[in-house]
Parts: sequence; structure tokens; C-alpha cells
Amino acid sequence: MHVPDGFFNAATSISAGVVAAAGVAVCLRGARRELDDRTAPMAGLVAAFIFAVQMLNFPVAAGTSGHLLGGALAAILVGPYTGVLCMAVVLIVQCVFFADGGVTALGINIVIMGMITVLVGWGLFRLVTRMAKGRAGISAAAFLAALVSVPVSALAFSLLFAVGGTAPIDATAVAAAMGGVHVLIGIGEALITTATVGAVLAVRPDLVYGARGLTTPLVLKGADGTTSPVGTVPAGRPAAGGIRPFLLGGVGVTLVLAGLVSFFASSNPDGLEAVAENKGFLDQATDHLFGSWALADYGDVGGIPVGIAGVVGVGITLIVAGAVAFAARRRSGVRV
Repeated sequence: MHVPDGFFNAATSISAGVVAAAGVAVCLRGARRELDDRTAPMAGLVAAFIFAVQMLNFPVAAGTSGHLLGGALAAILVGPYTGVLCMAVVLIVQCVFFADGGVTALGINIVIMGMITVLVGWGLFRLVTRMAKGRAGISAAAFLAALVSVPVSALAFSLLFAVGGTAPIDATAVAAAMGGVHVLIGIGEALITTATVGAVLAVRPDLVYGARGLTTPLVLKGADGTTSPVGTVPAGRPAAGGIRPFLLGGVGVTLVLAGLVSFFASSNPDGLEAVAENKGFLDQATDHLFGSWALADYGDVGGIPVGIAGVVGVGITLIVAGAVAFAARRRSGVRV
């Protein structure tokens, strides 16, 4: 659903940019309540994983594909404030290095793909987990949160397009088309999100922000009898140890997805592109400022294999998101 340059007028693009900048600023402060020295690396991994999985377009209808947005997934794994930061980093890296999503539309993309998906996804997740407890409740909540966040994001695009779109297209028709195809994409999003959350829960539930009710404090006892809290460990299970093995495993999986599985992604246009072509406003898109860069279109412009471009993107995203998370974290002075 990456919005290209040219779909929106200057006033709408600038206004969305202001909202996106303000939202990211708020989240930089709010992330201090979610991140510390131990969990900050998880944010880098989550952002890199979302970047990789967004490359894996899957077919949803005849001639149309979709891909993970990831807002609900990020919020569940690392918290809503940090989730917005992860999404913003992914979208900025995609825009600047891969010409995916317009430069003038960057604020719009952060608002509809980052902020709205996180807010809707996290809100629904919290609502469902208050009614359904345990891991089954978390899985159900993750599925519903991801499923609903995608069409809501699509409808947000439709609303913005009705206000500031550059083509005189019937807003109701755009909303109906966007909502319909993104419900199907939302099903794929829900399956990926639920599977990912379930996999992390099975290995390290203490690292799932939305599952903190399943964990109990890890307390270190010194030789003199004093105790000090250090993070959390799964309830009813022994301490899982440091986070490094999990991070290395997660990076390995992410590199495989971006470096190998990306070759098998669907080449069909995604939901927004298909709707734009069908409704007659695709030609409003203008050339990307970085469209001639070697990595543009995930290496296609520079003749770089998509897998290599994906690995480069994972590395950039991991470094940038990790740096942002470490800068935003609270300093605990504890290393695990």
C-alpha cells in the first residue's frame, strides 16, 4: 500500500508530514516506557523482519497481490510506541534506498501504514486480551488486530484521497475497492502475524510485549542474600538466559526470507496499485526522486538480484532501527 508521489496535493502531503513528525516525536518519548538495554535490540529485529516480510507479496485475487503491513505485529511484539518507530524506520528505508513509497508521500505512508495500523491493531489486541486470557486469547487477539488494521488503513487512504487526491475520482468507489481488496490482504496479514507471535511465544514469551501477563520477574540473588530484578522469564519455566541467541536466530530467519524467499514473491500489482489502475488514477503517480538509484525497485533498476537487495535492506533497517531504539531506551544499567 505504499503511496507514490503524485497521488496527493501539496497541502495534504505537508499536513500528513506534520502529523507523522509529531507522532514519531511522541513515540520517541513514549518508547522509554517500553525499551531498556535488554529489549532495545528486539526493536531492531522486529523492524528488519517487517522489512523482509513486506517483500513477500502473496496473491489475493486475480491479478492482485498483497503484503504484510506489520503495524499490529510490531505493537504486539515491542509495544505501540516502539511499534510506530519500527514502522517509520521501515518506511523511510524503503523510500530512500528502494524508491518504494513517494518522498512527498512519506508522511502519508507513515500515518496510514505505520500509525493507524499500530493504533488500531494495539487497541483491538488489548480489548480482546481483556476478555480472552492465556495464549489462546493472545493468538485470537493477534489475528483480529492484524485482520482489522489493514482495511482500516486502506479506508484511511480513501478518506485522505477524497480530501486531497489529485484525480477527480468518486470517493465512494475508491473506498469500496480499497476496502474490498484489503480485507483479503488483511487475512494474509492476520495469518502471518498470528504465526509470528505464536513462534516467539513458544520460544521466548518474555520478549513479547503484549504477553507480559504470561511472565514472572527474574530475580538474581547475590551471595550476601540481596536480590535484584532483571527482566522477565516465562511463567512456570526456568530463566531463558540472554537475548543474544534469540536475536541471532531471528536475524538468520529474516535474512533467509529477504535473501531467498523473496525470489518467489508474487509479481502482481499490490492492492493500491491495482485499485489505482482499475479506477483510472494510476497515471497520477510521478517519478521517484531516488528512482535511478541502484537499489530502486529492490535492485531491478541496478540489475541487483532481489535477494541481495533484500539482505542489504535488512542490514540497513536493523542498524537504523536498533540505533533509534537504543537512543530512545531508558538506561537501566543492567546487562543480560
